[in-house]
Amino acid sequence: MRKPISILDKDYVRWVQELKRRYRRSQIKAATKVNQENLKFNWDTGRDIVEMHVEERWGESVIRKLSIDLKRELPDAHCFSQTNLYYMRNFYLFYSQVFEKFFRNEGGSQNDIKPEIFPQLGGNFQNILFSIPWGHHKLIIDKFRKKQEYAKALFFVCQTIENGWSKDMLMTFMTSDLFERHGKALTNFQRTLPDETSGLAQDLTKDPYDFAFTGITGKYNESLLKDKLIENITHFLMELGTGFSYVGKEYRLQIGEKEKFIDLLFYNLTLSCYVVVEVKIGEFDFADVGQLGGYVVACNHILKKEGRDNPTIGLLICKQKDKLLAQYALESSSQPLGISEFDLEKLYPEKIDGAIPTIEEIEMILNERIEK
Repeated sequence: MRKPISILDKDYVRWVQELKRRYRRSQIKAATKVNQENLKFNWDTGRDIVEMHVEERWGESVIRKLSIDLKRELPDAHCFSQTNLYYMRNFYLFYSQVFEKFFRNEGGSQNDIKPEIFPQLGGNFQNILFSIPWGHHKLIIDKFRKKQEYAKALFFVCQTIENGWSKDMLMTFMTSDLFERHGKALTNFQRTLPDETSGLAQDLTKDPYDFAFTGITGKYNESLLKDKLIENITHFLMELGTGFSYVGKEYRLQIGEKEKFIDLLFYNLTLSCYVVVEVKIGEFDFADVGQLGGYVVACNHILKKEGRDNPTIGLLICKQKDKLLAQYALESSSQPLGISEFDLEKLYPEKIDGAIPTIEEIEMILNERIEK
């Protein structure tokens, strides 16, 4: 019996690792391609149902009959339930309106989300639409279709693409008022950062930040709050947003003969910069900006690497702020700073639109059970 060959050559080991990475990339591309083809089929089927006026032409029960006939003709397929066919119809109806509003028409309100904020997708509607799984689309349709909240739907589609959210993560963020909080911190970024990064930095902020995951319900101090944030670092990083990496808590800086300690220090991979986060359990005051600005300058001198890192950003998260006071404080600083509030209670009720089924949905479920 032959002994297994042992090759210790570094080139061979690197080649094996490269083959592994190449195979995994090919699997991901294949899965993405399958998902895109499935979504295209769902889109085309929904378009047929709408444009052929099938319910007007053959009666309201035609979708149920279509489900039965397709299951008979394609017994190995698992996408032709009556409920799923209705989702295909709503998929086309809802997103065709999104297309009309954000991709075909010019202009729009200040809350409109433009496709050019995702240049990696080329501003192509189908590239965006077909880049997330079918289950995610069903959640978005259930949440936003009835109130025709097209901007919110597109926002969550794009955020899912950018952040790679699972269905559970998508549901969590849809129920936390993320759309309303996104990019809403008071900042001076437009004045203190280059044009190419100021908008991106603003988009990475929120106001307020949802700290309900800490589980704090009684009395607390700043030390307890920071401890709980770090104990739940995964949730904290998710709440902070895209590209944040944790560096340290009470991060020590030696400045001359003095020691200074930053509450929380992060590095943002998207912006390629350090982010100083100071947490205050009280109300914001002028002195807070002076302290935060000092930490930002110190990080630029001590931590920032020339040619690698962009200028450090400071973010103050407090329990309460007077907006005019905060704005004046930001105008006084030459450092890129932002000010937000935090909330320890859930920002949105757990029961959301779509949680209570409509009469139509109940009938579809009953019909499916009868079929089985």
